[in-house]
Amino acid sequence: MKMNSITDTITNAIFSPLKSWAEHSPGNWNILIGSGFVLLVVGLFLTFVFTKKMGKADERTNQIALKGSLCTLYALIFCDLLFPKEYMWHVFFLFKYSIAFVASGIYLAVRYKKDFLN
Repeated sequence: MKMNSITDTITNAIFSPLKSWAEHSPGNWNILIGSGFVLLVVGLFLTFVFTKKMGKADERTNQIALKGSLCTLYALIFCDLLFPKEYMWHVFFLFKYSIAFVASGIYLAVRYKKDFLN
């Protein structure tokens, strides 16, 4: 008898319906991949724009940029723990980096609004 950990059980409960939906038709698969690329482009755009809006690097902007990178790292680690590794790993790889860049972009946008638009 194979013992599953609680994280494997939760992961299978969350992502097994997504797997069956995506494999049901090629259109569903394309929707999943397309939404991942759109999310990736949005995250890259947010990160790039707010990094450029902060201007030249100095003591304050370097700290903000490093904390944005830390948000990216935290999102990558969280997604590595959450997403399954047995199936659809390339799709989850795309979503992992999409979520990481969106998290960094949102952090940079909030800090930009707080620090620079007062």
